[in-house]
Amino acid sequence: MVHVEMSPEAIATQKPYLDLGLTEAEYDRFAELIGHQPNDTEIGLASGMWSEHCAYKYSKPVLRQFWTKNERVLMGPGEGAGVIDIGEGKAVVFKAESHNHPSAVEPYEGAATGVGGIIRDIFSIGAKPVAMLDSLAFGDIEQPHTQHLVDRIVAGIGGYGNAIGIPTVGGETNFDGSYTRNPLVNAMCVGIMDKDQIQKGKAAGVGNALIYVGAKTGRDGINGASFASGDFSDEEAADRSAVQVGDPFMEKLLMDACLEITGHHQEALVGIQDMGAAGLVSSSVEMAGK
Repeated sequence: MVHVEMSPEAIATQKPYLDLGLTEAEYDRFAELIGHQPNDTEIGLASGMWSEHCAYKYSKPVLRQFWTKNERVLMGPGEGAGVIDIGEGKAVVFKAESHNHPSAVEPYEGAATGVGGIIRDIFSIGAKPVAMLDSLAFGDIEQPHTQHLVDRIVAGIGGYGNAIGIPTVGGETNFDGSYTRNPLVNAMCVGIMDKDQIQKGKAAGVGNALIYVGAKTGRDGINGASFASGDFSDEEAADRSAVQVGDPFMEKLLMDACLEITGHHQEALVGIQDMGAAGLVSSSVEMAGK
């Protein structure tokens, strides 16, 4: 399908941004911030960065209730993963993330790429991933569709981790009719590292080289951040192009290369960060903001 770019005036009247997860109030606020009616590209950037998946705009009030500061907390919110001092010069690194909507549409790839994302968050900190966990919720297990989701989501989580060499060591599974249309898929990765080798996602130094490395970029995953933040509906069931296709074997190579750099060539590194659901948009803005 060929994308036809809309004019700022057409965007203002036809409101295609609503399909990307932006509200009218957010559109108005964005236009105010940039000083003009947003064009097609700017709407795409804003929908990704202001999505629940990237900005946690709806869940922040809840997340702020958790404590994040302690003498053992080496790194809290604001980076790709949390880091806790466990003594003897070592630290445990962990990250949990949901991939609910993509897994409802394309259960295997939706669950698998959710795993891939949090693994990258762990090794981009400089830690070696050692274990996966998951917390899953499905609808009525007697329904064939639920059975299909269970089989494919569990296979996606285990298959991606196994291909990289990271076992799934624990988790929980719940069944309730309220999850029939949209399962909950929460994956967690845990890593271990020397606490004096923590890497952060920061950008600094005029003229420094920026290296963008990883799996090939295809048409899969377009608008993935806003898609992952939306409500599930029958119309969206066919929109599988918004779900990224994972490549665990390439990620294994990427992990080994990144750990080699963070572990043995820190002098050449200013900052490192996973691209995230919004790709170059989120990573560049977040790194520049630090």
